[in-house]
Amino acid sequence: MPHIKEIMTAAGTLGCAIGIGFVMQSSDAANERYGAASDAAVQERELQALDADTTMLEVQDITLTSADFSIGELGTSVRLPETDIQVIKTAAPEIAAPVPGASPDVVGAECDITANARPMAAAMVNVTLDAPCLPNERVTVHHNGMIFTQTTSRTGALDIAVPALAETAVFVFAFGNGDGAVAQAMVEDIADFNRVVLQWKGDTGFQIHALEFGSDYNGGGHVWSGKPRDIASAITGEGGFMTMNGDLSAADPLLAEVYTFPAAMETAGGAVELSVETEVIAANCGQEIEARSLEMRGTRGIKTKDLSLAVPDCDAIGSFLVLNNLLEDLKVASN
Repeated sequence: MPHIKEIMTAAGTLGCAIGIGFVMQSSDAANERYGAASDAAVQERELQALDADTTMLEVQDITLTSADFSIGELGTSVRLPETDIQVIKTAAPEIAAPVPGASPDVVGAECDITANARPMAAAMVNVTLDAPCLPNERVTVHHNGMIFTQTTSRTGALDIAVPALAETAVFVFAFGNGDGAVAQAMVEDIADFNRVVLQWKGDTGFQIHALEFGSDYNGGGHVWSGKPRDIASAITGEGGFMTMNGDLSAADPLLAEVYTFPAAMETAGGAVELSVETEVIAANCGQEIEARSLEMRGTRGIKTKDLSLAVPDCDAIGSFLVLNNLLEDLKVASN
């Protein structure tokens, strides 16, 4: 299966957006969301069953590649906005007068698209978008290698919380018609948290599972999409939390699941075991599915891996594939 194309980094995208007036990717180009990995050797990963009651599946054609890069390697030629929170506006193309039966939200000949970013607790960022001429539209959000798609409201608005992956957090919004906007925020507490991102396209059944400090499945320290916790867990020292960005109901959705854990815990030291699981469902059985992981660990930059996985045939629906070695376990030092 061909490698996925080179992923757009947020800083590079920002430079292009400023330089050429947001001539962003078309809906076809959005499919080319992940890049070919570096020249690192291909590795096969061992798949294990969830527990004694879960069917062990023999899976072949799992391809993993890895590449390490730091933000500094992206170059410094792109001039970033000087303020902590930046709003950049672009004018949408002129629109003809509404025809009978057309959406009542299209009320003018032109409008502006604006975006804002505001830092929140736990190195999260509240990102808002106002695109009154583009209601109910698919929009792709780019941030430091993380890519996901959302849908604007009937008034063309979007209001989401996104885990930051850089202290200077730049967010690029791209519509299928080439319009877009950029927002930036300074995230001062980014070094206080470790993050693991898993991103993919469509309904693949992918999940991140975190077992904190020796917890069993379904135990108090088992964090996953079925038990995600929230920001308060990281602030109070309870542990990590899971977030999901992306609209599964959008056309060709791009999704990003993120596990966040405090870099240092006051009450406990030890490890957090991380795994990626895929349930065999009707939407993925008998197909090859792809994903990309991004791991942010302190000042070491971002580590990426690509995954290509052949899912068993549909007679295995209900079984789980468990990849224990795709993500590096977190080592946590107590204060």
